[in-house]
Amino acid sequence: MSKERAKRRAEREAAAAKAAAEHAERQARRARRRDRRKRLMALLPAPVRHRRPGGVLARKRRIQNRVVLGVFAAVQVVGWLVLATWGARLALLALSVFLVPVFVTLVFDRRR
Repeated sequence: MSKERAKRRAEREAAAAKAAAEHAERQARRARRRDRRKRLMALLPAPVRHRRPGGVLARKRRIQNRVVLGVFAAVQVVGWLVLATWGARLALLALSVFLVPVFVTLVFDRRR
């Protein structure tokens, strides 16, 4: 009976030693991978994070810009559907481009 227990204990210890060796190998592999990544990342420039300004004024400005873009796009779509000649369409485009700043100043008056 004692020989069987000794044999089972030896098997358990061998299995535990094998599992510990596998675990140590995995940890060493992870450490090598981490070191390799750290060396590679040291060669690259630091990432630049671009974030939108989050204040009330920035949000208001974004909304105003979307309104301007929407009105401009709506004028262009309606103009292109109504006008038949390319010359008139291009004139509408040029006129719209020149009148957008006037529209923005009159409607939103960002100078205040």
